[in-house]
Amino acid sequence: SSLVRPLHVCGFGVHHHGWAQVALGVAILGVGGAACWGLGLGVLRPIRGLTAMVDRMGPQNLAERAPVGSRSDETTALTQAVNQMMNRLAEGYEGQRTFAANASHELRTPLAVQRTLIEVSMSAARTPKQLELLTEQLLATNERNELLIEGLLVLSESDRGLVSRTPQRLDAIVGSVVAAHQDLADQAEVSVTATLADRLVLGERVLLERLVTNLVRNAVLYNVPGGEVRVAVGTSPALVVENSGPMIAADSVAGLFEPFRRGSGERTSHGKGAGLGLTICRSICRAHDGSIEAQANPAGGLRVEVRMP
Repeated sequence: SSLVRPLHVCGFGVHHHGWAQVALGVAILGVGGAACWGLGLGVLRPIRGLTAMVDRMGPQNLAERAPVGSRSDETTALTQAVNQMMNRLAEGYEGQRTFAANASHELRTPLAVQRTLIEVSMSAARTPKQLELLTEQLLATNERNELLIEGLLVLSESDRGLVSRTPQRLDAIVGSVVAAHQDLADQAEVSVTATLADRLVLGERVLLERLVTNLVRNAVLYNVPGGEVRVAVGTSPALVVENSGPMIAADSVAGLFEPFRRGSGERTSHGKGAGLGLTICRSICRAHDGSIEAQANPAGGLRVEVRMP
């Protein structure tokens, strides 16, 4: 009776055919338990596959993806999300690998030039004029190395994001940068005009100064004698830097934001900078939750627009 009573309470009658009903209930429970066990295995199988894939993941197999089932359920959604994450990781890793290779090339070239200049200076006695020329070339090469290394450090800092966010007067920053580049503009025979409306931006002053400096400096250097640079601060866009200059193909504008690309479109052109100016600008804008876009002017030159919250 101690066994029958709880079974009766649970809904199994134990009168005339009680034991038969008990057996039937036990069988139903057994079948249900087996079904649940099988269902659990089916649900866990793709998750185990994802776990194994993540455990194997490394630089050597970033192309591996988990198979996506045909059912529309949470497990399928999880698998798709993991695969999309792997796509982003693979893209980022490949970008870093390409960037490192390009940076190595950019550093190796001026170092080889420096070595050659030093060997030439040591190969025979040189006149004072020849030594002066060699010295100037060495200084120019060394300056470019400094610009490249400084650019790489700034790019690395901005890629990590902002350490702090404080209100910054973008109009004041732009005004000081434009004033600082007046001598450079005069030497290039380029006029610079600025229209500055009050504008606050939450961010880091040092990075914002570098953003504006790169844009203004590029606008002056990639110009023509008698050309002009127009700088404006407003609400939306927050900043516009537009210049006259050589014609730029519309389909080449997007590439200007890639590392080591210059106005000529040649990655190895060592004309006016390290080729990281616009790349740094894009990284700084992203760090400030903003964006940067450029478009070629029909008459030549470039218009760059910066939007920030």
